[in-house]
Amino acid sequence: MPGEQQHGTAQKQIRFAEGSGSSNDTDKESKGSGSPVLEVPEDPVQEIGPQLKLLPMNDQIRELQTIIRDRTTSRGDFVFSADRLIRLVVEEGLNQLPYTECTVTTPTGYKYEGVKFEKGNCGVSIMRSGEAMEQGLRDCCRSIRIGKILIQSDEETQRAKVYYAKFPPDIYRRKVLLMYPILSTGNTVIEAVKVLIEHGVQPSCIIILSLFSTPHVYWLASASIACCYHCKELLFPAQWILSAVDTA
Repeated sequence: MPGEQQHGTAQKQIRFAEGSGSSNDTDKESKGSGSPVLEVPEDPVQEIGPQLKLLPMNDQIRELQTIIRDRTTSRGDFVFSADRLIRLVVEEGLNQLPYTECTVTTPTGYKYEGVKFEKGNCGVSIMRSGEAMEQGLRDCCRSIRIGKILIQSDEETQRAKVYYAKFPPDIYRRKVLLMYPILSTGNTVIEAVKVLIEHGVQPSCIIILSLFSTPHVYWLASASIACCYHCKELLFPAQWILSAVDTA
């Protein structure tokens, strides 16, 4: 399995600031995050490159997206469809993790040439909406470790501010699945990636899992991360897995 068994090791806990004010369930992102001002190209998706991976569109995915977008959908149907779509995004994210080839013996005695995922992966959810994706990850990787980041808008500056983070102590050695379902401005994800990089995670080891984004938000968030950390070899260092890039 991509995850690895926990052995009771305490996770490192870091507090960044004392904050009042509650986080709402929609995780409203701030209007600014101090990131560089960047000019968005006319066709952002064309400029992105291979780092953006969209789920292959089929009737099943289109139906799930239709149910989620329909304002008349009941709460039960919404949750059921969202969980299914999250599971598909998570599985595509797991497909990007490193693996090694191996040979096993079947019950009938034959040798089967297969693969197994390498150890050293973890998930990180951006509270609170990102926590909705945790169950989908645990369904696929029962023992995977999951960290958390709490980001809220500063009441005075209205900028995204990290208030709390809790990661596995060796996160700098791991591939990280960063979970946040909807990108509205991109500022929250930018701040979360900054925190991960400050804790030693390489940008190329971060895989961002999300359901929906716009091409402009995706481009700005990716380019901001690259500019902040002077990634010369790869303009868009982190990988992104999305179910859809909305044009409106």
